[in-house]
Amino acid sequence: MTITKMIAKDEWRYWWRSKLATSVMLVGLILIAGSSILTAKQMTDAAHERAHLQSEAEEAFFSQPNRHPHRMVHYGHYAFRTPPPLGIIDPGIDAYTGDSIFLEGHRQNSAMFADRQASSELAIFGALTPALLLQTLAPLLLVLIGYNVITREREARTFDQLIAQGMTPLKIMIGKGYALVGVAGLMIVPLFVAIIFATLDGEPFVSASLFMVGYALYLLIWCIGIVLASTMMRTPSASLGALLAAWVVVAILIPRISSNAAVSLVDAPGKIETDFAVIEAVSKVGDGHNAADPAFTALRANMLQQYNVDKVEDLPVNFRGVVAGAAEANLTDILNKFAEERMQVEVAQANIARYFGWLSPVLGIREFSMKVAGVDLETHHRFLRETEALRFDFVQSLNRVHAEKLTFADDANRSSNPEAEKRTRVSAENWKVLDEFDFSSLPANNRIENASMSLMKLVFWVVLLLVLCRFVGRRAL
Repeated sequence: MTITKMIAKDEWRYWWRSKLATSVMLVGLILIAGSSILTAKQMTDAAHERAHLQSEAEEAFFSQPNRHPHRMVHYGHYAFRTPPPLGIIDPGIDAYTGDSIFLEGHRQNSAMFADRQASSELAIFGALTPALLLQTLAPLLLVLIGYNVITREREARTFDQLIAQGMTPLKIMIGKGYALVGVAGLMIVPLFVAIIFATLDGEPFVSASLFMVGYALYLLIWCIGIVLASTMMRTPSASLGALLAAWVVVAILIPRISSNAAVSLVDAPGKIETDFAVIEAVSKVGDGHNAADPAFTALRANMLQQYNVDKVEDLPVNFRGVVAGAAEANLTDILNKFAEERMQVEVAQANIARYFGWLSPVLGIREFSMKVAGVDLETHHRFLRETEALRFDFVQSLNRVHAEKLTFADDANRSSNPEAEKRTRVSAENWKVLDEFDFSSLPANNRIENASMSLMKLVFWVVLLLVLCRFVGRRAL
């Protein structure tokens, strides 16, 4: 057995005899395992529920009776997003952005029905997901267990004895690091089990494995940092104080500073200001329910000239349906413009916050975890874009039915003529213009590529701390 392994084994023996160390390890394992089970159950239930609701929404839309096509534009449709397999570990921003959108004509709705509820199952844990526990609580537990791995030897005068026997400070640090890495390995056992379930649920092996590697690197950063601090300090109290201060800075202060800096550096217009701007822009489009609106004068003239007729009643298509389609297209262009501007602001703010990952490994692992799991901001934006494309396609398909299958005269007189009203009810077969919606995460290779920079941040911290350990290990006497 090598010297470093003997040191690690001796450290484990000490921890086994120490009630504090074993209690801390037990509490950490229970919390991480418990949150993994509860979060997995919640996310699995949510996935089944959303799939069921999506099926019900489509069935309700398709089962509508014969009616005017524009009634179906206003009837609308729901689109749901099911959580990705790794969402059982890291729900990401899905808990705050919502998972369903109501799609209807003439407007774009925001995502709603966020999952993070005050459920009785997680009442004792709050919002402690496995990812959050591993990112914030696990490092703190490692600190409480390993803050005195070197300083304890100094106080007991055994450190000098080991040096006198020919051992180098660096070898002692490596042995203590091995022992602490073993504790970290126990803490990620629940993560390993959860990843197996995610793989069985469809998560590709390559992304699941990288997800595990990312968290292993993150905990390795803390293990190295704890040994380094314990080596540099002369007393256990000084080591504990320095490590707790470091934990507060990198796990609490820097993440808070990053979010405040993002909001301060990238100005985002307020909701009221944006709403007024949207109302003003939309007012220039014209009312798609009124074919006589002056905004459609040019459209009317072009169509009369195109078909060489004098009145809209003589057009081969229903001019009211054409107006509805034109108004919807113009309105959607405006709404998409505002939506894209808002998403660009959100991405710019997120990118500024992500730069702080070079200063805090907590931010690095948080970014990495969400990107590999497919629960990051960009995925949410892709969900908004895909649902908007679905909304626009089915609304315009109904507007084409309106234009091509109803006459202008019947459409104009349906409110006053019962017979005309009956003739404007088209067959329910026309509701099949709605495409089935199935939102899924990006392929594993794309998610891994997106997470490469955040992985580099974790590697940077590992390399930096190893260099510092080598430097300190040569001088620690």
